[in-house]
Amino acid sequence: MRSGAVNIFCAFILSCVGAGSAQPLPLAASLSAGSLTYSPTVCAPRYPWKTDIVATVFWVGELPTQNNPVPNTRSSWDSRWLLNFGGYDNPDPDRRTAGFLPAGFLPRQNPFYVALPYNDVTSKRTKDEAARVIPWFKEAFVQDGKSVCHNRWIAIHYRGRVCFAQWSDCGPFTTCDAPYVFGSSRPSNKRNAGAGLDISPAVRDFLGFASGEKCDWRFVDVLEVAEGPWKQFGANNPFAPRQMPDTKPVFAAEFKVSTERPVGRKAKESDKIPTSGIRPPSGGGVPGRARLEELRAARERWFGGK
Repeated sequence: MRSGAVNIFCAFILSCVGAGSAQPLPLAASLSAGSLTYSPTVCAPRYPWKTDIVATVFWVGELPTQNNPVPNTRSSWDSRWLLNFGGYDNPDPDRRTAGFLPAGFLPRQNPFYVALPYNDVTSKRTKDEAARVIPWFKEAFVQDGKSVCHNRWIAIHYRGRVCFAQWSDCGPFTTCDAPYVFGSSRPSNKRNAGAGLDISPAVRDFLGFASGEKCDWRFVDVLEVAEGPWKQFGANNPFAPRQMPDTKPVFAAEFKVSTERPVGRKAKESDKIPTSGIRPPSGGGVPGRARLEELRAARERWFGGK
């Protein structure tokens, strides 16, 4: 059995223990032939799957449109999202790499991200309902006004493939749909065919997904996140290796200073300066005497001898 399969199996066992249930669930993820698929024999996870959810594609830096009235240069939790991400997450397939990254720069945050229609913070304060509706609130709460949802992991299933991503923004269209996000209700949003999930270009490309189609998703604990490209990048990603910042300017010039005295070579005859035929300057042989007197006279004319 592959190590990845062992990890995912252990993760689901832990999920079952946490849920206090060993009931079989038709939509439980397992590992098969190196790619995540559904298995009818694995026990129910801690967080249930939400099935047949319409998902749309969104991206960091997206400008407002009729179907997306809110710009994505900032998120519900990050007023400098575009800057902190590192650039425009171009959704054009021709502007993306084979590694599910935007071409031209390395993202500073995880390119596998999603938006869900709930925000646990309003006016820089934690909502009163948050402690009641969010399953992991007690274990994750740090201080008032700090989200316990930001960067939370979810799994997304589409046609036999499962992708993992981090919750980075709120939407589509609403930020208060707790009964759907944390409960068993359907999305309250009616726009865009009732979309209940926004996914990034990286998620789209990994799944082979088209905006407006239906998928399944659920929350996952960190132990359940399988190996994949979603673990490779991002300062907000607990799995990504920490990259040391490059302190050198882009166009830095480097100089080397020698600590040794230069050793002169013996002059050749061709290197010697000829002295024959050169007459000393006038004025008693003192170079520049006439020019110096000329400058003094000019100063006295301009400044009255001062």
